[in-house]
Amino acid sequence: MLTHWGELAVRDAHVHFFSHRFITLLTGGRAVDEVAAQLAWEAPPESPELLADRWVAELDRHGVAAASLIASMPGDERSVELAVARHPERLYGQFLVNPLAPDALERVAACPLRTICLFPAMHRYSVADERLEALWPLAHGRNVFVHCGVLSVGVRKKLGLPSPFDMRFSNPLDIHNVALRHPQVRFIVPHFGAGFLREALMLADLCPNVYLDTSSSNAWMKYSESPLDLVTVFRRALAVTGTRRLLFGTDSSFFPRGWVRPVFEAQAAALAGLGLSAEEASAIFGGNLLSLQK
Repeated sequence: MLTHWGELAVRDAHVHFFSHRFITLLTGGRAVDEVAAQLAWEAPPESPELLADRWVAELDRHGVAAASLIASMPGDERSVELAVARHPERLYGQFLVNPLAPDALERVAACPLRTICLFPAMHRYSVADERLEALWPLAHGRNVFVHCGVLSVGVRKKLGLPSPFDMRFSNPLDIHNVALRHPQVRFIVPHFGAGFLREALMLADLCPNVYLDTSSSNAWMKYSESPLDLVTVFRRALAVTGTRRLLFGTDSSFFPRGWVRPVFEAQAAALAGLGLSAEEASAIFGGNLLSLQK
């Protein structure tokens, strides 16, 4: 992609793969076409491979080199597996698991995707909970994405589905002891901690295996005690993580909206304003994500 720094290989670390099965699981089996019409979305094809083709065409349209797709409901990892197998050079895979589910360990062990996603507030547990101890050895050499801070799932609101999330389990500091004890695991905290910027920075400062994902509109800044803007957020994050532990992401998810280019443009403008070099920008906008696939 042509950017302020010249041509960059942009790789998006945060794209939700809202598959046909995702909608079925989310709604308890409602007709997918009916749900899509209610949401004003394009109905995803039943074949994950065809949805993968749609995403790759969208990445091509914007000049994006690759994207990491998230299976956003437990039980939908196979959709992302098939998408990644279809386009292994363009798509990476992440999958959501409830680690307290009876079959969680078996599913993690069986899934070939590189990144395990945890949403503690959604499934009502702490990352520091001793019941998760058997999970961490399975994550050695892999990435663990942990959603912290404010958790609001827009599609649930639009469909009138309950969101019984528990914010008590949203603090990034819950990851601290686990990350220290398992340096072989790379932890990713999205949205700069989604309202817990201070805590996310403390965590990243203490644990060199913690990465921050820059995705979404970062509307959580409205909760800050002092005024924040994206330039300030990036300046503070860079002071702690440097350029090698920030992962660019958009939080794109559905069609016809597709890839959310304004999120990229806002982040690129903020980082250009901070005077980053082409090499530093290349790391944040794609190189760091690529390194996590190895």
